Amino acid sequence: MHKIYSRPRIRIPKIILQSGKRMQNPKAKKIATIIIVLIIAFSTVKLVLDAVLPIFDTLCENRAKSIATIVSNEQATNVMKQHTYDELFSIEKDNNGNITMIKSNVVSINEIISDVANKIQEEVDNRGREHIEIAIRKFYRF
Repeated sequence: MHKIYSRPRIRIPKIILQSGKRMQNPKAKKIATIIIVLIIAFSTVKLVLDAVLPIFDTLCENRAKSIATIVSNEQATNVMKQHTYDELFSIEKDNNGNITMIKSNVVSINEIISDVANKIQEEVDNRGREHIEIAIRKFYRF
């Protein structure tokens, strides 16, 4: 005769009240069992969240930096396509053709800086929320 496989059950210790007497009320036993199971469940969830949150925070931070870099490069390139070097700087030469001074057009430069910042903010706002997935392999620590 073969034994049918059964997994061992988890035994919750008997709850003892007042000087060694066992709990006699079945409702009290059920409530105590439910409370113990809930404590174990919440402790498990807390441990899992404590393990996952640092990884998730790092992934989110890296993704945000990546998005910010891409958007700022795109928008700076788009804004600078509309301007030429002659708009931003003027070169003054002496009678011999030597450069004596390079003057910057501060108003145009400030407009460009402001325009780039506004375009970046608009693009970031338009992107909305990004979805980030965590691969299970990231939880393994070697």
